[in-house]
Amino acid sequence: MSKNKLQKFAEMESFRNVFQCAAADLGTSRDATGMCGHWSERCFKNQHPIVLELGCGRGEYTVALARMFPDRNFIGVDIKGARMYHGARTALEEGLENVAFLRTNIEFIDRFFAPDEVDEIWITFPDPQMKKVTKRLVGTTFLQRYQRFLRDEGLIHLKTDSPFLYAYTEAMLQANSYRVEVQTDDLYRTLQQDPILSIQTYYEQQWLSRGLTIKYVRFALAHRDHFVEPQVDIERDTYRSYGRGHVRSDQETA
Repeated sequence: MSKNKLQKFAEMESFRNVFQCAAADLGTSRDATGMCGHWSERCFKNQHPIVLELGCGRGEYTVALARMFPDRNFIGVDIKGARMYHGARTALEEGLENVAFLRTNIEFIDRFFAPDEVDEIWITFPDPQMKKVTKRLVGTTFLQRYQRFLRDEGLIHLKTDSPFLYAYTEAMLQANSYRVEVQTDDLYRTLQQDPILSIQTYYEQQWLSRGLTIKYVRFALAHRDHFVEPQVDIERDTYRSYGRGHVRSDQETA
C-alpha cells in the first residue's frame, strides 16, 4: 500500500463524517459502527429523509446531491477508502452537514440500516457483473437486501454506461412488475434538462468522451416475499475488455 493511501486512511480516521467497518470487523455483529437505526439523531441531528449512493467512488455524486438538497441527508457507500477520502474532505471543507460516508462492503449494506430508515438509493455506474448475477447491485439478491431498510415503494435510481446492465434491469423490472417512473437508454438526449441527472462524475465523463450513451432507470421498490430472476439471454458488453482509452468501434465489431 502506498504512503499516500496510508496517509489518507489515517486522516479519514479523524473525519467526523466517515464511518468505517470492514468485513473482518463485522463478525456476528449486525453493525460495528453502532449507527443502525440512529443515523438521523447521531449523525445528521435531524429527521430529514436519508438517501444512499452505493459504490460512490470519490463521492462526487453524493456531494453534488447534498449541495442541491439541503433538506435531505446523503450517505455515500464504498469500500475504496482512498477514493472516498476526496468526497469526505470536500464535504467537510464546504461545511455540508447533510453528507456522510460509510466505508464497507456493499454485500453487508443491510446490517447498517434499520427498517424504513432509508428513502432512496442511487446506484451510479456499478460493475455490471456480467458473469455473476448475485453480484449485480440491481439484481434480485440485492433487492432483497435493500427492502430490509428501504421504505416500501422507496425509489432506486440507476445510471449506467453498460448496455448489458440496462437490458438486465429492464428484464428484471418486467419479471417482477415493479413500477418504473423513468427509463431511457440515452439520458442526455431525452432528459438533458433535469439538473439532478445532469450531475456528471469524472468516471461518467470518461465514458461520454468515448462516445457511449448513458442509461437511466428510476423505479419504486415495492416490498414483497418472492422475487423472480429473469431467465433471458443478454448480449454482453464488448468494450470493457479494452483499455479505458479505447472503445470498440462499429468497424471493429463487424
